[in-house]
Amino acid sequence: MGHSGTSLFLGGAGLYKARALLARFRIPRGRGKDAILVHEGFGRNIIMAMALSVVVPVKDEAENVGPLVREIATAVGGQPDSEIIFVDDGSSDGTSAALAALKSEFPSLRVIRHAANLGQSRAVRTGVRAAHGEIVVTLDGDGQNDPADIPKLLKELHRDGLSNGVGMVSGVRARRQDRFSRKLASRVGNRIRQWLLKDGATDSGCGLKAFRRDAYLALPYFDHSHRFLITLMIREGYSVRFVEVNHRPRLHGRSKYTNFNRMLVGIDDLLGVRWLQRRFRGRADAKEL
Repeated sequence: MGHSGTSLFLGGAGLYKARALLARFRIPRGRGKDAILVHEGFGRNIIMAMALSVVVPVKDEAENVGPLVREIATAVGGQPDSEIIFVDDGSSDGTSAALAALKSEFPSLRVIRHAANLGQSRAVRTGVRAAHGEIVVTLDGDGQNDPADIPKLLKELHRDGLSNGVGMVSGVRARRQDRFSRKLASRVGNRIRQWLLKDGATDSGCGLKAFRRDAYLALPYFDHSHRFLITLMIREGYSVRFVEVNHRPRLHGRSKYTNFNRMLVGIDDLLGVRWLQRRFRGRADAKEL
């Protein structure tokens, strides 16, 4: 299944072989560089497409990225047509250096760096736009999401085939390994959110999600939109499924969020997303005659 704004997609699943496509399109040897498209500042190779991209936004997580890359590689090891994209959102520690050092060990690892801190939503968006995969999995860079749950999300997303209308599978953290104050704030926030948005989300803050790249790119973007992907997917006409996932304690570093700053931006965001819900007439099924 193809999607817009990506490398060339043809029928069939999996990784496309460069040699076969070079022959088919009669691209002369040695001119592979001519087949590079530039999309939003990133090189996208027209002779290669991937089925899965794992996107991880990080900021000041130098001690966490190494173990996390290895766990992700193990979790998706059964899918050779996959890539891992870390987006360093303006880290001031050694995060980028630690990731760059891993590239020789993990050829599927790609590292993109923001020159300044732009926020988690922008980092996710940068990673998804750069992704070659038709399916994208996101998870937080602090190591609390368990990469071993990735196959579970993918299985649910593909259940009954990708024509099932499901745009996203979102994780629901079982036995959260956070402070009581954070769990309480999250519980209150989710109840208020459910009262206003009615999107069925009981854990909107879980960073572990699997979704169709084309569906994500159809959504409106704004800062903090990563907290409302479930609502926005439903607004666009897709269904969303939920699966329980593991949650682990943070071993290194500290959270970039506090309950207070979440609350301040949360009120404006909730009202804004509620406005978006009211100003949408439903998904258009357009057909060219």
